[in-house]
Amino acid sequence: MKGENAGTPAVSIIIPVYNAENFLARCVDSVLGQEYTDFELLLIDDGSKDKSGAMCDAYAASDSRVRVFHKENAGVSAARNQALSEARGTYIQFLDSDDWMTPDSTKLLVRAAEEGSCDLVIADFYRVVGERVSRKGDIEEEGVMSPEEFAAHMMESPADYYYGVLWNKLYRRSIIEEHALRMNAEISWCEDFMFNLEYIRFAERITALHAPIYYYVKRKGSLVTTQGTSLTKTIQMKLGVFEYYHNFYKHVWDEEEYEKNRLQLYRFLVDAASDGLVGIPLLPGTKKLGDERAGVSASALAGEGMLSELYRERKLMQRYLEVAALKNDLTPSEAYLLLCLSHLSDTVNKKELADFADVSRSALAMQLQKLVLRGLIKVEDISNPKPMRQKKAKGIVKDDASRKPQEKRARIMFQPEAEPILRELATVQRDYDEARFAGFEEEDLIQYARLTEKMKRNMQKVLAPIH
Repeated sequence: MKGENAGTPAVSIIIPVYNAENFLARCVDSVLGQEYTDFELLLIDDGSKDKSGAMCDAYAASDSRVRVFHKENAGVSAARNQALSEARGTYIQFLDSDDWMTPDSTKLLVRAAEEGSCDLVIADFYRVVGERVSRKGDIEEEGVMSPEEFAAHMMESPADYYYGVLWNKLYRRSIIEEHALRMNAEISWCEDFMFNLEYIRFAERITALHAPIYYYVKRKGSLVTTQGTSLTKTIQMKLGVFEYYHNFYKHVWDEEEYEKNRLQLYRFLVDAASDGLVGIPLLPGTKKLGDERAGVSASALAGEGMLSELYRERKLMQRYLEVAALKNDLTPSEAYLLLCLSHLSDTVNKKELADFADVSRSALAMQLQKLVLRGLIKVEDISNPKPMRQKKAKGIVKDDASRKPQEKRARIMFQPEAEPILRELATVQRDYDEARFAGFEEEDLIQYARLTEKMKRNMQKVLAPIH
């Protein structure tokens, strides 16, 4: 997908840079390695005194999508404001220079915005503390939300990073420019949150992406204390932000709804008193960094031969299947079983299904039970017909029970709750094919289809059962 105007990128990705030489490469490389490629990267060197500026220039020299701007130090808000004035994309995405993105971050954000015609996409993220990582999200609601519905969610955890920061969101640049929205460079606390509050007032359609797309690294110390702000000024800033927050709900809600929730709005001051936007604790279910997604063996990935080829295909499918699983609170194996079921008829032999899904029969039974409990499928066992008694010579009566018992069969039906997940799985297959066939010309695809059909027939000939 291209930008709204010919020759313009679909996404402008903005990174303010200040003395970031120790982690800038990880951040920028995560952007340049995105599966989605129709973007421009704006690096704003905010008067760095280390090698950051030179690193930015080196990236610009090696990749035409990178644009660098050097300026005198004026703070992160001023840097972002300059980038917004220079941006050309349909959408805006922000990063901090000591964080990084998942390879599918921009693709997932843009897809969510396009599919729902949304003005704002908000996504889950990973919280990184040392070598540990945990997933953070808040909204479980599916589909498109109105500003009023989004505001109701936000009121439950007003000082949460999930709502307050810029980097787990995708914005529509036309809204930012039409209403001249910018960061308030006069304050050093919650300026991101205030920008979000202002933006949401003009966003008509909002959606939550239930997949972590960003790695947020824990910083030492709070933003306020590290900048040496006095206690009096800190209190004034927080009261000023609360007034902004308070007025936001007056604007979004009608008078009756506002009065009903007015007291709960003061929860913001309680949360803000502990610098809710400065740090969040590690969450339950933390993992070692690198274990949050399935790993890949570098040697097998680069290997030659049949086994390495099968490994690459399996890992590629797993890469895209994991995202669908994360978004729908499934394990990858449960998502894969649903994918297998979508390729089979509704009546299946359980032994053959276990073989097709590459799981043991006991594991299949447990996974089917979990999917039933989730209301995604319905399973009806099909009784085998009673064996017919047959007369044999010399009056001996024998029935078919002496033969090999028939395998159990079942009718498996998808329930309406499974429809959104099945659509996700169809997207998984599309992403898988797009990744494999990237750069193929039409003639290449035709030739591949012919060869694939020939190989399929060869394998069917060898594997076909003999009766």
